[in-house]
Amino acid sequence: MQELIYADVPRRNQNLFEVLLSYYQLTKPRIIVLLLITTAGAMWIASEGKVDPLLLLVTIAGGALASASANAINCLYDRDIDYLMERTRNRPLPSGRVSPRDALIFAIALAVVSFGLLYYFTNLLAAMLAMSGILTYVGVYTCWLKRSSTQNIVIGGSAGAIPPLVGWAAVTGDLSWAAWVLFAIIFVWTPPHFWALAMMIRDDYAKVGIPMLPVVVGDAPTSKQIFYYTLLLLPVTLLLVYPLNVMGSFYLVCAIGLGVKFIAKAAALIKNPSDRTESRSVFKYSILYLMLLCAAMGIDSLPITHTMIGHLSDKLPHLMSNLSQCYLQAS
Repeated sequence: MQELIYADVPRRNQNLFEVLLSYYQLTKPRIIVLLLITTAGAMWIASEGKVDPLLLLVTIAGGALASASANAINCLYDRDIDYLMERTRNRPLPSGRVSPRDALIFAIALAVVSFGLLYYFTNLLAAMLAMSGILTYVGVYTCWLKRSSTQNIVIGGSAGAIPPLVGWAAVTGDLSWAAWVLFAIIFVWTPPHFWALAMMIRDDYAKVGIPMLPVVVGDAPTSKQIFYYTLLLLPVTLLLVYPLNVMGSFYLVCAIGLGVKFIAKAAALIKNPSDRTESRSVFKYSILYLMLLCAAMGIDSLPITHTMIGHLSDKLPHLMSNLSQCYLQAS
């Protein structure tokens, strides 16, 4: 029945550029960018700000190909519901611009190249972790939980937390506690990020019977769940400072500031859970939050940052003493 639906939609690719664009769109590139930022952040921390440029490039390329493969299979599996939603009807598969067979071949080829690239230039652990990300996203989230459980994002979202593990393993060849904390940060960040999006497009999910949390329990309970996860996210991010002592004071200040802002956004959503403007604000900020948090990790890892903070710490007692004397004299 599904194939008959697609047969009625004419192919729109008219030239080579449009063919390449269709396959590019099949990989959901906007999602990949965020995953690669977390991969690079993990590599930067693992190498203490001295990551090898070639290793960084190869690992990002391998991770991008793995994510692209998973996204292409997701598009293949969900082509029936994508056809029914206005937001996704023009994607390459439901629009007929790419056939299901070609999409599958494309996805398999991407996975094979990703594994080979990571195995040859990094190590087996990094390559296997990338493949586990594909299997988790496709098997656990797409095929099992997405259409059957309100916890689809919570459990299946673990696939999006694997890229930092890939980056860490590529640099060190193993997984330390710090790597697993990075995994935990993405894991806890994922529900408020995707539930805010689900609140924005709840009607689309309801139309095709996807049991996203806002569809099943409503906006108000979902907004509370988002708030609880943002509360949990703040202490999880601080584990890199204490007890692991991987990050320093610059990251500490940034993580607290970004986390408090995220909590405030979530609290505002609780007051107006049905306001799409509020849910959109949480969704957009969640993306900015993750990007800035990873940037703070990178800056904190730089040797120059440590030097500057060290000098500031040395001069701070003297500065405080001078301020105290000035205050006493003024009094």
